[in-house]
Amino acid sequence: MNQLLLVALGGAVGSAFRHLTNQWSLRAFGTGFPWGTLIVNLFGCFLMGVIVELLARRSASPELRLLLTTGLLGGFTTFSAFSLDFASLYQRGAMFEAFTYVAGTVVLSLIGVFLGLWLAKIAA
Repeated sequence: MNQLLLVALGGAVGSAFRHLTNQWSLRAFGTGFPWGTLIVNLFGCFLMGVIVELLARRSASPELRLLLTTGLLGGFTTFSAFSLDFASLYQRGAMFEAFTYVAGTVVLSLIGVFLGLWLAKIAA
């Protein structure tokens, strides 16, 4: 099956689960804190670790890896991919690169959000 189709299918399912999790957390905890996002990111990272390890042990096909990691978990949370990238760098012993990646991703992502908010506000 086409790799892009596998990623799209997994992403659709992951996005739907993210939406359901967010809706549930709003009902359960209210709107005072982004519990849904926190739950999705933490659970998604846990699942990324479990799935990658199990797939590696079973020599899973590249298609299954794409469906579950890039697709399903990528649609559920991109934080899981970020965390796996960090873990890969860390396990390779590339400490400088790993921590530069974390700092750069977090700081630049926050700057990007605030820049986007600012630009949209002045354009309105």
